[in-house]
Amino acid sequence: MTTHGPVLPIWSCGGCGAPWPCPTRRRELRAEFADAPISLALYMGAQLVRASADLTWAPAGTLHRRFLGWLR
Repeated sequence: MTTHGPVLPIWSCGGCGAPWPCPTRRRELRAEFADAPISLALYMGAQLVRASADLTWAPAGTLHRRFLGWLR
């Protein structure tokens, strides 16, 4: 189990304090979803939707890059 989960409603990392998903959590997620990249994209898309409801002040492009921009 990771300590790098999101702290809601501010969406910071519970393990390191960086914006979630932090680099460590991104590596973990890539490993967890290594055989299912589409599932990872769907999961992160759902997290983007949840985060956008909490982070209404954040620009949409910034949130998109943060939650989906690192996916291949």
